[in-house]
Amino acid sequence: MSIASLRDLYVEQLKDLFSANKQAVEITGELADVASDAELKKALDAGVDGIRNGMETVRYLAEEHRSDPSDTRCNAMEGLVKEAREHVLEADFDDDAVRDAMIIAQYQRMCHYAIAGYGCLAAFAKRLKLSDDAVRLNECLEACHHGDQHMSAIAGGGVNQQAAE
Repeated sequence: MSIASLRDLYVEQLKDLFSANKQAVEITGELADVASDAELKKALDAGVDGIRNGMETVRYLAEEHRSDPSDTRCNAMEGLVKEAREHVLEADFDDDAVRDAMIIAQYQRMCHYAIAGYGCLAAFAKRLKLSDDAVRLNECLEACHHGDQHMSAIAGGGVNQQAAE
């Protein structure tokens, strides 16, 4: 597809974020499986649900604009997922708390990508006067911010302290 307008860019970015979410939901579940801290595991499971909700919102919006969101591959998230696999799932850890600290770091990198994506899309939707789209995207953006802040609280509330001991 040729990108000739902000609307074209908006639709392309919806598709990119759909792909990013699709990749993130899978790895987040895998990170939850290896997390040892109960609060972290619970937060990652909630993250899976939140990412799925965002995926469905983005799918709906893309389809409303007559676009198939499944025909794009987000290379940026592919790289983040590769790093999460290497640094968490394939790495050897002597300490579960250190692994949990790395899980939080990798998850937050993916969160920040989603925050950027939802923020840009919400701004595009607002400029294009797609107010319903903007509301939905801002809801997803707020959910991402909340998940990121919760991970920071988990890290600061004990995981990083345990990892440092």
